[in-house]
Amino acid sequence: MSTFYITTPIYYANGEPHAGHAYTTIAADALARYHRIKGDDVFFLTGVDEHGANIDKTAEKEGLTPQTFCDKLAPIFTQLWERLNISNDIFLRTTSDLHKRGIKKFLTALYESGDVYKAPYEGYYCRPCERFFPEKELTDEKICPIHKLPLEWVKEENYFFRLSKYQDRLLQHYSDNPDFVHPESRRNELLNVLESGLEDTSISRSSVSWGIPLPFDPKHIAYVWIDALPNYITALGYDADSENYRTFWPANVHMMAKEITRFHAILWPAMLMAADLPLPKQIIAHGWLTKDGEALSKTRGIFIDMDGDIAKYGVDSFRYYLLREFSFGNDGDYRPSRLHQRYNADLANDLGNLLNRVLGLVNKNFDGIPEPTTPGEFDDEVKEMAQTTTEKLDAHMKSFAFDSALETIWEFVRRVNRYVQQTEVWTLAKPETKPRMGTILYNSLEALRYVSVLLSPFIPETAEKIQKQIGLTEFDTVAEWGHLPVDLKVSRGEPIFPRVDLKKEKTPQPKEAEKPKKKTKAQESNLISFAEFQKLDLRVGSVISAEQVQGADRLLKLQVDLGTEKRQVVAGIAEHYKPDVLVGKQVIVVVNLEPATIRNVESHGMILAAGDDSVVLVSPETDVQLGTQVR
Repeated sequence: MSTFYITTPIYYANGEPHAGHAYTTIAADALARYHRIKGDDVFFLTGVDEHGANIDKTAEKEGLTPQTFCDKLAPIFTQLWERLNISNDIFLRTTSDLHKRGIKKFLTALYESGDVYKAPYEGYYCRPCERFFPEKELTDEKICPIHKLPLEWVKEENYFFRLSKYQDRLLQHYSDNPDFVHPESRRNELLNVLESGLEDTSISRSSVSWGIPLPFDPKHIAYVWIDALPNYITALGYDADSENYRTFWPANVHMMAKEITRFHAILWPAMLMAADLPLPKQIIAHGWLTKDGEALSKTRGIFIDMDGDIAKYGVDSFRYYLLREFSFGNDGDYRPSRLHQRYNADLANDLGNLLNRVLGLVNKNFDGIPEPTTPGEFDDEVKEMAQTTTEKLDAHMKSFAFDSALETIWEFVRRVNRYVQQTEVWTLAKPETKPRMGTILYNSLEALRYVSVLLSPFIPETAEKIQKQIGLTEFDTVAEWGHLPVDLKVSRGEPIFPRVDLKKEKTPQPKEAEKPKKKTKAQESNLISFAEFQKLDLRVGSVISAEQVQGADRLLKLQVDLGTEKRQVVAGIAEHYKPDVLVGKQVIVVVNLEPATIRNVESHGMILAAGDDSVVLVSPETDVQLGTQVR
């Protein structure tokens, strides 16, 4: 059995968790769950960092001791992880005895390496970051680039770690292990930092009282990052050289947001080198979740209403949106309107309706899941696509492309929907065709079981609901075709994704005596507001294939690459464009239209074009990056 050890950062416990914390933790959870269904022995760590000057000051403002403040805050994190269905194996607190024992052992090893020394220090410091900024990173305004707050000038005597000594060894490690930092853009950033030269770094504070004393000089408190980073080994029982430590270290994946990669990909491996310990295999840095283009920030009051969106759409829909909507290495702008569209189009329509439809046909025509006795057209296509979906999914998960992984699963979901349409299974209830009907419905249910296995790392509650409605009493994790037993009693329950109609929620009920309001000039002339126009999501795409829709002279079926996903779009342009001319052409796509079925072909968007007698596609003047939003 292979092992897989994945970690989130231990989040700084100076305030309640927000959607940025949730994003990291959900992504890590999806990876942990995926490796479990592959049969790996998984250990998944998350937790909170409870030391440092910032927490000390925050607790003081609330009239609490630092420990009481942390004891109050830590359960808020664990409750959120339970709500988000996070499957962590341990929740580590840096105030725990397990961590305190481990950090003392690690700091002693660091000191005994000979690369720790005492010296006076002065420099600019960001309290929320708990970080000193070297001269070369300072702006003229002396502002923290992350928190947008003025840096403080701090002067004190500290212990230092000879980070500069490890510059060449780190460069060699990056060269020997090109996948050590992912994505490549973040790796290149860190290579630039390494090549420009490293400075020795402070590892203690003499002016701070809340933290872990250095075992070799108790008058000094371990600098918060020096205390926090070794949590990845202390949580495994490093202090006692436990079986967990021997089994799972080094970590396979350290998952985090991009702003803390320098600590994890430069300082942490250098300290491990000094202590003669193995380095983690990969540092994975995702982009920021933003709102209106700005990073989420507790200090600046920029936040996402997680509670409201989860209450409205459910936990799995929230998980799905975060993992499906954004390319993991890049920043992503959180928009509730897109969550709503994903919910209705992908979850309620594509997946939920497919399950309801198939279960309804089984309940109506059979006593249980029918036996597949009569093979026919399209069966092999569906079976083969199940296998290729698994292979593609594995490749995407290895590269942390969660959006592409989910799109790959959804291509299979859409194929099963087409299978039901192509076979017209609802017409086969007569005695002479009923065996064929039973085979099609078995294949459809087996495809849904298969999909539920592949979806379980991403939306685990939904996966369980699908299997329960199919009739399975225990969750089946086998992604092999033909694993579904026959004669199970299906139980078509409530829709797994009931429709959410925002218009009904927002439409006020008129009072009995209220007279209808007179239309404004804008309403009478069909003008729309700028806010209504902004609801349109226009993106640049590239046509990767085009073909005539059978039996429709005016329609073409296009496959369009939008950078982070591929869409099928039906366009009425066959009289003006030959299919082969369109391949490679950049087009503008309305991506937030609800899906439509046109001549039995699903369309997920609209291509913009101009003209009446002679139609011309709207295209960028020069090629631009796929997925770029048209403003």
